[in-house]
Amino acid sequence: MHRSHLHPRFASALTVLSVGALMLAALPVFANERARDLGVPFEGTPGPRNAITDVPGVEVGQTTLISGDGKLVPGKGPVRTGVTVVLPRGKASSDPVFAGWYALNGNGEMTGTTWLREGGFLEGAVLITNTHSVGTVRDAAVAWHLAHFPQQAENGDFSLPVVAETWDAFLNDLNGFHVTREDVFHAFDSASITVAEGNAGGGTGMISYGFKGGIGTASRLLEEKAGGYTVGVLVQSNHGRRPRLTIAGVPVGREIPDLLPQPGQHSDAQHADGQGSIIIVVATDAPLLPHQLDRLARRAALGVGRVGGAGENSSGDIFLAFSTANPGANNPEGIAHLTMLPNERIDAVLQATVDATEEAIVNAMVAAETMTGADGNTVYALPHERLREILKKYNRLNP
Repeated sequence: MHRSHLHPRFASALTVLSVGALMLAALPVFANERARDLGVPFEGTPGPRNAITDVPGVEVGQTTLISGDGKLVPGKGPVRTGVTVVLPRGKASSDPVFAGWYALNGNGEMTGTTWLREGGFLEGAVLITNTHSVGTVRDAAVAWHLAHFPQQAENGDFSLPVVAETWDAFLNDLNGFHVTREDVFHAFDSASITVAEGNAGGGTGMISYGFKGGIGTASRLLEEKAGGYTVGVLVQSNHGRRPRLTIAGVPVGREIPDLLPQPGQHSDAQHADGQGSIIIVVATDAPLLPHQLDRLARRAALGVGRVGGAGENSSGDIFLAFSTANPGANNPEGIAHLTMLPNERIDAVLQATVDATEEAIVNAMVAAETMTGADGNTVYALPHERLREILKKYNRLNP
């Protein structure tokens, strides 16, 4: 089995080789393009990496699992899945961060949120995987933290980790439970400021608006008069109905009614648009307290709406926001002296969250490549040149 945290371009190339489908081999391989490279216009100023890791201290690690092809045999594959880890202060720190969360629609799972809401802290990483691997990933997260920070074993920190999921059964052997403790450890240990997008990590087998989806990220730098703070977003995008897909205000989904997910010759599966979910992680270095971070998490829903998401009944749309400001705030000794951005100055952070969320979702689709998985089911990539043509048609293409 291919286990990697490589750029999704490499993961996709291995997929093409494993499935051996001539039609896939003839499809274009995108040269590390992101939405801005295609001329998609977005509001706001991105950070140097245009990623969640532009927020100082944040690291992301991923393990991508791709193996097998042909008829689905539960427990054996094909496998198209993985795990993504977001560490607010990097893998070298166990200092909790203030956090908040919000569910636009709750047909999904994000563990640990009851205590997060009650205590106001994110005590560890945020992990994202497929629906049936949440338990394994949760247990592995506890084990990794205790192995690296044994001094905290007695106080219960990391006992309620945050693990979220989206459903990838159209492409992946979901019932095979292929994500292992070792895969989670690898994602932690390989975490860095580089974020692979598209067919990577927990997003490997995901679908967005009927196109191949997955991991996407983006960031925004606030003006100095707004504090000069950074906001970063990471999404695992697996949601949306094709006719609603909107990019930069343009009805792209209606302009591309073809290239819908195709069941393979061994499959009777049908992928219905809107049946999936999206997990969003928002990071900032702005000094926000938990009640303000709840507000920030809710604003991610507006970014989803810009792209066409409607929080459908069967979609799990769950969002978490954290702030890396106020280090040491969870110290049980003495009195914590905190800084807080006044509510009257929070608007720029809220706007940046909406803008970065929109771009991260589009980046996930732009980075993703056509994938064939379980039973020969195929999901096509968003075609770059057609996207450019459509944006030009509506006078929305950046030169």
